[in-house]
Amino acid sequence: MAGEDDAGRASAGFEVATGTGSLPEGSGRGREAAVQAAFEGLLQIRRLMNTSDRLPAEWERRQPVRAVALALEAAGISPSATDSQGRRVATGYCVGATDQAGIVRVEWLGPPGGGAAYAAQDELRGCVAVLGQLGWEALEYRGPRGRRYLEVEPASPPLG
Repeated sequence: MAGEDDAGRASAGFEVATGTGSLPEGSGRGREAAVQAAFEGLLQIRRLMNTSDRLPAEWERRQPVRAVALALEAAGISPSATDSQGRRVATGYCVGATDQAGIVRVEWLGPPGGGAAYAAQDELRGCVAVLGQLGWEALEYRGPRGRRYLEVEPASPPLG
């Protein structure tokens, strides 16, 4: 993604795990350290731009998929993943854009027969708790066949 705005990256080469593709490169402590460094960078940007780290900064509002995915991964929640044929190979969160600007969808997905649908309610509640602490509002919905998902948007700053 050469030439793109690096706001979603902690350093060259780091990309957040949205759960929509393959598992992120790197694993274990190396990946954890990169995620934590990116997340600390996000909080620093918030403090510089907002005077608080409790509400999403403007660049997060412009790139909510990356911001939400980074927040979830930094909290230790695992992303889902697919293989090269698009088959789900890992259970976890999956963050994607919606038709509405600034609103993202968070699902709990996994391989067929892996029980992701049964775990979705509890796992999504955990996502709501993490995101709520970081100034994101998340509402749970049910889609086709009763599948649960969240719609997430930045909270509005307090008036006055």
